[in-house]
Amino acid sequence: MSGKIVGIVLILSGLIAGASLYYLQVYGFYDEVAETDGPDVQLVSVVSGQPEPIIYDSFEAIDADSSPIRYRACFTTTASHAMLSETYVGLDDVTPRNAPGWFDCFEAESIAAELDAGTALAFLGEKNVRYGVDRIVAITDDGRGYVWHELNDCGEKAYDGTVVGEDCPPRPDTSQ
Repeated sequence: MSGKIVGIVLILSGLIAGASLYYLQVYGFYDEVAETDGPDVQLVSVVSGQPEPIIYDSFEAIDADSSPIRYRACFTTTASHAMLSETYVGLDDVTPRNAPGWFDCFEAESIAAELDAGTALAFLGEKNVRYGVDRIVAITDDGRGYVWHELNDCGEKAYDGTVVGEDCPPRPDTSQ
């Protein structure tokens, strides 16, 4: 009889731990990002090399403190591809990161397909939004926009343990 009780306790503990892990990974750490009065959507200018706000509407975003690459956002814009590609720093060969299934506006597979088909263009939104992490913005030809964070060369080196090198900015002091 005690073997059955131990078995039941082990199975229940495993189910509770698995359900908790799933919830924390998919829902628990994400927070909705409120639209601010400032620029929520920016692109890096070809001329100045600095992020500049663009006109946007219908902004939705999520983020998590647990990782610098969990940021995802969706918006709409009336800016044309011609104006954007002449004014802002474009990117090639970017792949959006998956978003949680409950964040309906951001579907990484369809965004990647549009980037591959050329119906969406990718731009640098901000360099080093956090150390080693760049903000990427993709805008489709019908004005839907998507934002995500991606590790840059310095971030990849810093997080995999290799020597960062002189090309990277100094790491911020996080000991405080």
